[in-house]
Amino acid sequence: MRILVIGATGLLGAEIVKCLSADHEVIGASRKGPALTVDISDKASIAAMYRQAGALDAVICVAGAAKFAPFDALADEDFAFSLANKLMGQINVVRCAREAVQPGGSVTLTSGILAQHPMPGSAAVSVVNAGVDAFVRAAALELAGRLRVNAVSPGWVAETLQRMGRDPAEGVPAATVAQAFRKCVVEDITGQVVSAASTPQ
Repeated sequence: MRILVIGATGLLGAEIVKCLSADHEVIGASRKGPALTVDISDKASIAAMYRQAGALDAVICVAGAAKFAPFDALADEDFAFSLANKLMGQINVVRCAREAVQPGGSVTLTSGILAQHPMPGSAAVSVVNAGVDAFVRAAALELAGRLRVNAVSPGWVAETLQRMGRDPAEGVPAATVAQAFRKCVVEDITGQVVSAASTPQ
């Protein structure tokens, strides 16, 4: 399969590329290259990326940002940024994929555990993650037979916790999270939100 990984230079993206490259042709995209350049908050940038990528069998998106801050510190601009980037950006990854991905192919998005288990500071992030989950379930119904749409909901990634000076044992290794994305690509599932913690390595 030809698989496009958006956010390929990040921690999870690099692990996903490594996981899939042995059996598939993997193309990377990110804000700063080095292969394809894309800003998912800009729909025109997404469309241009797909034109450059050519025909695809699957797309994985691990790009997108949202603002984590105390509730009283979140301004209108912080919510707008979060919605335009991680939520609407990923929605547009799917909308633009309809012409780029082969019939029966898949798009896998990234939500997150803060949708189900919010914490202080996560108001903007939680609403965005929950929106991604809801979008995947609804879009899968309307795109049935044309495009499979799923999301992976990673918990805290062990390597991220380690970089923060926290106990990595409280998180899920990036390699395990990558297997959850692989599951969404290779298995005939759609409309699912896959928990990375429950996916065996």
